[in-house]
Formats: sequence, structure tokens, C-alpha cells
Amino acid sequence: MPGSEVLARYQKSTSLKVIFGVISVAILGLIVVYSISVGSYKIPVSEVVSTIFLKNTSSAVHNVIWNIRIPRILTAIIAGAGLSVAGAAMQSILRNPLGSPYTLGISSAAAFGAAFALSALGAGSVASRTAEAAIIVNNPYLVTVCAFISALSATAVILLLVRYRGATPETMILTGVALGSLFSAGTTALMYFAESMQIAAIVFWQFGDAGKAGWSELAIMTVISLPAVIYFMRNSWNYNSMKAGDETAKSLGVNVERVRIVGMVVASLLTAVIVSFIGIVGFVGLVIPHIVRRFIGGNEMYLIPYSCVTGGLLLLAADTVARTIISPVVLPVGILTSFLGAPLFIYLIIRGREYW
Repeated sequence: MPGSEVLARYQKSTSLKVIFGVISVAILGLIVVYSISVGSYKIPVSEVVSTIFLKNTSSAVHNVIWNIRIPRILTAIIAGAGLSVAGAAMQSILRNPLGSPYTLGISSAAAFGAAFALSALGAGSVASRTAEAAIIVNNPYLVTVCAFISALSATAVILLLVRYRGATPETMILTGVALGSLFSAGTTALMYFAESMQIAAIVFWQFGDAGKAGWSELAIMTVISLPAVIYFMRNSWNYNSMKAGDETAKSLGVNVERVRIVGMVVASLLTAVIVSFIGIVGFVGLVIPHIVRRFIGGNEMYLIPYSCVTGGLLLLAADTVARTIISPVVLPVGILTSFLGAPLFIYLIIRGREYW
């Protein structure tokens, strides 16, 4: 019967989505264990397990695992999950397959705000003669607030275009390119008037690097990211409705303007917090939602949580490769994600709406 056939297809589709989620979580767990054990100081997996679960008292191993690698791993997971969810939400809210914090200029805006706080407002201090440690963030709250205000200004421009000009997806991307260029120019201007050590530190800070965050920064990122993810998940039905068009969504009782504005503000805050602590990580918010769609489709009820898991998984995998590929030299993960994300970005431009 047609009804039973449709039910069977639905059950099969749901089962495949559940299997995808279980496999993603399992792979994430394996990568976490592997990432803890590898590096310039290799630790056997058995010693990793004993240190974490059996309270191994070896000071050297304990210090490497708990003070260096676990904070870095958790930062990569939280950052990847946050940027991916923000990208998935932006793509649905704006009905733009190329929407993400990076392509819409929001990451560059947040970076400008953070750089302004570091160089002009005294949120950073010169601590050594090396670029990597030249600036210590002594006021992370000020950095985050400045990054959020700057990111919110870029978001406001995008929302105004959507609200009053009925901007097409192409127009929004072009506007994002212009905004990104504008805020990058602002960051360059700050560097022009900064001292030499501050210039070196800001350049290094702009590279996305999960190793910059410690336990306190990780706590702030988690406090912001978890409520944001929960908010997006609770609004998944609204986003599904908005994909059919604003008029259709309004007929179903969705307050489109409110959902769009609040969603973009939350996504901007999430992006600002992540960028202010780890720098710019390009293309994660663009690439991950499309990868997930290829496997499970575009239903937001699954897309948002699975983008969260897959984003954390892939950014952690990229960070693990970045710090081991030419060990003992550690590459910023932002370099690797840009190399991987740029080809897919070009592919999406070529495919356009056909892919969406």
C-alpha cells in the first residue's frame, strides 16, 4: 500500500540519520583519545586512560594531558561545534546556501573588535620578545564584548539588506565580502599604529589556533555555546518553515522577523566569543552544514545537532593533523581549514542553488 511504503521509507530515513549520529559520536571519541596520545611528546593510549580514569600521578604526563592537550581538544570541539551550528542557522535564516560567519564578514568583524580591544583598550599586555607570547589577554570579557559589538554591526547590515531591500543570496555574499574587506582594513589600520611587538602578536592571534585557549577561556566559550545550540535546536521547526518562504512561515504562525533577528544576534555572539579566543577559523561554518546535508538531508531537527557533532569532530581532526603533520612545529588550524574549505566554497558557487 502507498501509505505503508511511505512509512517504511520514513523509518529507513530516520534509522540512517540515527546511524550517522552514532557513528559520528564514536569517531569523535576515537579522535579524542588519539589526539591526547600524539604530539611532540607521545603518550601510550594505556597511559592516557590510566591518567584520566585512574588518577595516574606521573607529574609530566599529568601536566601534558590536563594542562595542554585536553583544554586544546575541548576548545577545538566547542569551536567547531559553535561555528558549524552558527553557519547552519545562518544558511536557514537567510535562505542562503553560502551563508556562514566567515563568508558574511562576521568573523572579520569580530576579529577587528578583538584586535581593537587588545591594542587600543589595553586588554592585552606585552609579556615577552616572541610573537607567540607577545600579548597576554588580561581582560577576556572586554575582548569578547568588543568582538560581539563589531560582529553585531556586520550582522545589522545584512539584516537591513534582507528587511528593506529584499537582498538576494548573491547580494548578501557580495556584501559579506565588502564587510570582510572593510573590517580587515580596520585591523590593518590598528596594526599600522601599533608597536612592532603588538603587530607580531596581532598577526599571530588572527590565525585560528585552538591552543590559545586555557581552562578559563574554555569555560566562557562553553557557557555561551551551549545555550546558543539549545536555542537553535528549539527553533529548528521555525527554520524548516522559513525555508519555504517568509509568507508560508507566517501562515504557519512563525514570527519571521523576530526569529531572524534573534537568530542572527545569537549566531553573532557565538561567533564573536569563539573568534575572540582562538582567532579566525575559515570555512568551518560553511563546509560542515553542507557535508551533513549530503548524508542526512536538510531537516533542521537533525541538521543542527549533527552539524554540532560533525563540526567538533572535523575541527578536532584538522587540529590534530595541524599539530602533528610537521611535528614538533605546530601549525595553526585556521591555515588547514582554509586550504580544505576554499575548494568546496568554489564548488558551491559553481553549483549554486542546485546544491541547496
